[in-house]
Amino acid sequence: MALAALESTLFFWFPFGVDTAVILLTVRHHGFAWMYPVLATIGGISGTFLTFWMGNKIGEAGLEHYVPKKRLASAKAAVRQRGALTLAMFGIIPPPFPFTAFVLAAGALSVDVWRFLLALTAVRLVRFSAEAMLAAHYGRTVLRWMDSDIVQYIVAGFIGLAVIGSIVSLCALWRKSRKSRQPQPHPSAA
Repeated sequence: MALAALESTLFFWFPFGVDTAVILLTVRHHGFAWMYPVLATIGGISGTFLTFWMGNKIGEAGLEHYVPKKRLASAKAAVRQRGALTLAMFGIIPPPFPFTAFVLAAGALSVDVWRFLLALTAVRLVRFSAEAMLAAHYGRTVLRWMDSDIVQYIVAGFIGLAVIGSIVSLCALWRKSRKSRQPQPHPSAA
Protein backbone atom coordinates (compact mmCIF):
# COMPACT_ATOMS: atom_id res chain seq x y z
CA MET A 1 0.00 0.00 0.00
CA ALA A 2 2.79 2.40 0.91
CA LEU A 3 4.68 1.64 -2.30
CA ALA A 4 1.54 2.27 -4.36
CA ALA A 5 0.87 5.53 -2.53
CA LEU A 6 4.42 6.79 -3.02
CA GLU A 7 4.53 5.72 -6.65
CA SER A 8 1.43 7.84 -7.35
CA THR A 9 3.07 11.06 -6.16
CA LEU A 10 5.57 13.46 -7.72
CA PHE A 11 8.25 12.54 -5.20
CA PHE A 12 8.87 8.86 -5.88
CA TRP A 13 9.67 7.11 -9.12
CA PHE A 14 9.57 3.32 -9.35
CA PRO A 15 8.34 2.01 -12.72
CA PHE A 16 6.53 -1.32 -12.49
CA GLY A 17 7.20 -1.46 -8.73
CA VAL A 18 3.59 -1.83 -7.64
CA ASP A 19 2.78 -4.25 -10.46
CA THR A 20 5.79 -6.38 -9.54
CA ALA A 21 4.84 -6.33 -5.86
CA VAL A 22 1.28 -7.48 -6.64
CA ILE A 23 2.59 -10.31 -8.80
CA LEU A 24 5.27 -11.46 -6.36
CA LEU A 25 3.00 -11.33 -3.32
CA THR A 26 0.28 -13.24 -5.17
CA VAL A 27 2.74 -15.90 -6.32
CA ARG A 28 4.16 -16.37 -2.83
CA HIS A 29 0.86 -16.16 -0.89
CA HIS A 30 -2.02 -17.50 -3.01
CA GLY A 31 -4.50 -17.30 -0.13
CA PHE A 32 -4.32 -13.51 -0.11
CA ALA A 33 -4.42 -13.04 -3.89
CA TRP A 34 -7.69 -11.10 -3.64
CA MET A 35 -6.23 -8.67 -1.09
CA TYR A 36 -3.16 -7.44 -2.98
CA PRO A 37 -5.06 -5.71 -5.81
CA VAL A 38 -7.30 -4.02 -3.23
CA LEU A 39 -4.33 -2.79 -1.16
CA ALA A 40 -2.44 -1.61 -4.26
CA THR A 41 -5.54 0.25 -5.45
CA ILE A 42 -6.15 1.91 -2.06
CA GLY A 43 -2.50 2.97 -1.82
CA GLY A 44 -2.43 4.24 -5.39
CA ILE A 45 -5.63 6.23 -4.98
CA SER A 46 -4.38 7.86 -1.78
CA GLY A 47 -1.15 8.95 -3.53
CA THR A 48 -3.16 10.11 -6.54
CA PHE A 49 -5.43 12.14 -4.28
CA LEU A 50 -2.38 13.86 -2.77
CA THR A 51 -1.07 14.67 -6.26
CA PHE A 52 -4.52 15.88 -7.35
CA TRP A 53 -4.75 18.09 -4.23
CA MET A 54 -1.30 19.53 -4.96
CA GLY A 55 -2.42 20.35 -8.50
CA ASN A 56 -5.50 22.07 -7.11
CA LYS A 57 -3.35 24.14 -4.74
CA ILE A 58 -0.76 25.23 -7.30
CA GLY A 59 -3.35 26.03 -9.97
CA GLU A 60 -2.85 26.21 -13.69
CA ALA A 61 -0.13 28.85 -13.44
CA GLY A 62 1.94 26.67 -11.12
CA LEU A 63 1.90 23.61 -13.38
CA GLU A 64 4.93 24.75 -15.34
CA HIS A 65 7.04 24.43 -12.18
CA TYR A 66 6.25 20.72 -11.81
CA VAL A 67 5.53 19.37 -15.28
CA PRO A 68 8.05 19.56 -18.13
CA LYS A 69 6.90 21.92 -20.87
CA LYS A 70 6.76 19.19 -23.53
CA ARG A 71 4.28 17.22 -21.39
CA LEU A 72 2.36 20.19 -20.02
CA ALA A 73 0.57 21.11 -23.24
CA SER A 74 -0.58 17.54 -23.90
CA ALA A 75 -1.63 17.06 -20.27
CA LYS A 76 -3.71 20.27 -20.29
CA ALA A 77 -5.30 19.38 -23.62
CA ALA A 78 -6.16 15.86 -22.46
CA VAL A 79 -7.71 17.11 -19.22
CA ARG A 80 -9.78 19.78 -21.00
CA GLN A 81 -10.92 17.59 -23.88
CA ARG A 82 -11.46 14.23 -22.26
CA GLY A 83 -12.84 14.93 -18.82
CA ALA A 84 -12.55 12.97 -15.58
CA LEU A 85 -13.76 9.55 -16.72
CA THR A 86 -11.65 9.25 -19.83
CA LEU A 87 -8.65 10.71 -18.06
CA ALA A 88 -8.98 8.06 -15.34
CA MET A 89 -8.80 5.39 -18.03
CA PHE A 90 -5.15 6.37 -18.51
CA GLY A 91 -4.63 4.73 -15.10
CA ILE A 92 -4.69 1.29 -16.67
CA ILE A 93 -1.48 2.04 -18.56
CA PRO A 94 1.52 1.01 -16.45
CA PRO A 95 4.66 3.14 -16.14
CA PRO A 96 6.56 4.75 -17.79
CA PHE A 97 3.39 6.53 -19.00
CA PRO A 98 3.53 10.00 -17.33
CA PHE A 99 0.20 9.63 -15.52
CA THR A 100 1.27 11.85 -12.60
CA ALA A 101 1.48 14.88 -14.91
CA PHE A 102 -2.14 14.28 -15.97
CA VAL A 103 -3.28 13.95 -12.35
CA LEU A 104 -1.54 17.19 -11.40
CA ALA A 105 -3.10 18.94 -14.40
CA ALA A 106 -6.53 17.51 -13.52
CA GLY A 107 -6.24 19.03 -10.04
CA ALA A 108 -5.03 22.36 -11.37
CA LEU A 109 -7.85 22.53 -13.93
CA SER A 110 -10.52 21.67 -11.33
CA VAL A 111 -11.69 18.31 -12.69
CA ASP A 112 -14.40 16.71 -10.51
CA VAL A 113 -12.20 14.91 -7.97
CA TRP A 114 -14.74 12.31 -6.84
CA ARG A 115 -15.74 11.31 -10.35
CA PHE A 116 -12.09 11.07 -11.35
CA LEU A 117 -11.05 9.03 -8.30
CA LEU A 118 -14.02 6.68 -8.55
CA ALA A 119 -13.26 5.91 -12.20
CA LEU A 120 -9.55 5.56 -11.45
CA THR A 121 -10.31 3.19 -8.57
CA ALA A 122 -12.28 0.92 -10.91
CA VAL A 123 -9.56 1.01 -13.57
CA ARG A 124 -6.72 0.31 -11.15
CA LEU A 125 -8.66 -2.48 -9.46
CA VAL A 126 -9.16 -4.15 -12.85
CA ARG A 127 -5.47 -3.74 -13.73
CA PHE A 128 -4.13 -5.13 -10.45
CA SER A 129 -6.74 -7.91 -10.31
CA ALA A 130 -5.79 -9.08 -13.80
CA GLU A 131 -2.15 -9.18 -12.75
CA ALA A 132 -3.00 -11.10 -9.59
CA MET A 133 -5.15 -13.63 -11.48
CA LEU A 134 -2.40 -14.26 -14.01
CA ALA A 135 0.17 -14.56 -11.22
CA ALA A 136 -2.03 -17.04 -9.32
CA HIS A 137 -2.51 -19.14 -12.45
CA TYR A 138 1.10 -19.12 -13.63
CA GLY A 139 2.60 -18.81 -10.14
CA ARG A 140 5.12 -21.65 -10.14
CA THR A 141 6.52 -20.65 -13.54
CA VAL A 142 6.69 -16.99 -12.49
CA LEU A 143 8.43 -17.92 -9.25
CA ARG A 144 11.11 -19.96 -11.05
CA TRP A 145 11.58 -17.14 -13.53
CA MET A 146 11.78 -14.50 -10.76
CA ASP A 147 14.45 -16.51 -8.94
CA SER A 148 16.75 -16.57 -11.99
CA ASP A 149 19.96 -14.56 -11.90
CA ILE A 150 19.03 -12.40 -14.89
CA VAL A 151 15.79 -11.25 -13.24
CA GLN A 152 17.67 -10.50 -10.03
CA TYR A 153 20.04 -8.25 -11.99
CA ILE A 154 17.14 -6.55 -13.76
CA VAL A 155 15.36 -5.93 -10.45
CA ALA A 156 18.56 -4.52 -8.94
CA GLY A 157 18.87 -2.25 -11.98
CA PHE A 158 15.26 -1.05 -11.58
CA ILE A 159 15.85 -0.37 -7.90
CA GLY A 160 18.94 1.65 -8.79
CA LEU A 161 16.97 3.57 -11.43
CA ALA A 162 14.16 4.16 -8.94
CA VAL A 163 16.55 5.61 -6.38
CA ILE A 164 18.24 7.82 -8.99
CA GLY A 165 14.91 8.89 -10.51
CA SER A 166 13.47 9.72 -7.09
CA ILE A 167 16.54 11.77 -6.15
CA VAL A 168 16.43 13.64 -9.47
CA SER A 169 12.69 14.34 -9.01
CA LEU A 170 13.16 15.63 -5.48
CA CYS A 171 16.14 17.79 -6.48
CA ALA A 172 14.21 19.27 -9.41
CA LEU A 173 11.22 20.05 -7.18
CA TRP A 174 13.47 21.58 -4.55
CA ARG A 175 15.27 23.77 -7.13
CA LYS A 176 12.01 24.90 -8.69
CA SER A 177 10.47 25.72 -5.32
CA ARG A 178 13.57 27.73 -4.32
CA LYS A 179 13.54 29.53 -7.65
CA SER A 180 9.86 30.44 -7.35
CA ARG A 181 10.36 31.80 -3.81
CA GLN A 182 13.14 34.18 -4.84
CA PRO A 183 11.94 37.76 -5.10
CA GLN A 184 11.29 38.75 -8.70
CA PRO A 185 12.14 42.29 -9.84
CA HIS A 186 9.03 44.41 -10.28
CA PRO A 187 8.36 45.23 -13.96
CA SER A 188 8.03 48.95 -13.23
CA ALA A 189 11.50 49.00 -11.64
CA ALA A 190 13.11 48.50 -15.07
